[in-house]
Amino acid sequence: MKTVLRALLVIVVIAVAAGAFFYWNPLWVADNLVQLGLWRAGVKSEYVEAGGYRLHYFEAQPAGGGGEPLLLIHGLGARSEEWAKMIPAMAQRGFHVYAPDLPGYGRSSRPADADYSIAMEENAMVAFAKAVGLQRTFVGGWSMGGWIAAKLTLDHPEMVERLVLYDSAGLYFPAEFGADLFLPSDAAGVVNLMKVLSPHPHVLPDFAMRAVLRRIAANGWVVQRSMSSMMGGSELLDFRLQEIRSPVLLVWGAEDRLIPLIVGRRMHEEIAGSSLSVIAGCGHLAPRECWRPVVETTAEFLQENPPMRGAEKTLADQSSSALH
Repeated sequence: MKTVLRALLVIVVIAVAAGAFFYWNPLWVADNLVQLGLWRAGVKSEYVEAGGYRLHYFEAQPAGGGGEPLLLIHGLGARSEEWAKMIPAMAQRGFHVYAPDLPGYGRSSRPADADYSIAMEENAMVAFAKAVGLQRTFVGGWSMGGWIAAKLTLDHPEMVERLVLYDSAGLYFPAEFGADLFLPSDAAGVVNLMKVLSPHPHVLPDFAMRAVLRRIAANGWVVQRSMSSMMGGSELLDFRLQEIRSPVLLVWGAEDRLIPLIVGRRMHEEIAGSSLSVIAGCGHLAPRECWRPVVETTAEFLQENPPMRGAEKTLADQSSSALH
């Protein structure tokens, strides 16, 4: 009987300790669950020295190896884990996927003297591509990452086979928000940011909200420098997009409040022969919250030969049941 009681006591102590750890470190636990899921899906977590930075990246290949290379570039305040649903899904469809953390973000190096501008991040991605042996590749960019990917395509057309832009920044438009949207200092600010990013924002318990605010504060100086670069206007692509010659697919959440669909339609008009896929019921986080139709339209575009030109369609979101 005493042995049973001791065992029950140990179980209770472990459960209490685990609960306390989760209470104080919910994002660490969530991050590790995501990384465990990627590892179980055969996705490798790697590092490479490139352009003077130590860059972390995820890499995944089809089961038999090989695959057409696909470079995925995340957005402002994000990291490579944001592609967690798309990385294994695109590998299953025959692509050799690379998803790096930009300098300043995720597990990549974060030099204190860097400006974290679009030009700096573009140069880092050029260096990354060379470091992992990519000579010519498919490129996908999300939000700020779309801006970086489009600029890379313009400055280094020899590197980009086809380009996919997901709810991309890079054009001027009269925003309904200020820079402080991305640097909330209280729970109300986080809730407002989540409402702008998603038409179906999650409700966070207080302990998780505090963890989110701690993470935002820790990385706020990098986000602020990136925002200063973008809002300066010198790197806007308004008068350059028409120079893109690579086949381009634009993927946009129909309910994007951060970078509204009207911006995507402007890009569609300015990039000759570009195609546009609109994801119904989805906001700015289409590659994460609506990943199934995003994966399908991306794979279709990248695999079709000759590449599709000028197509436009609306797709229903089929991902919610897999995400919640």
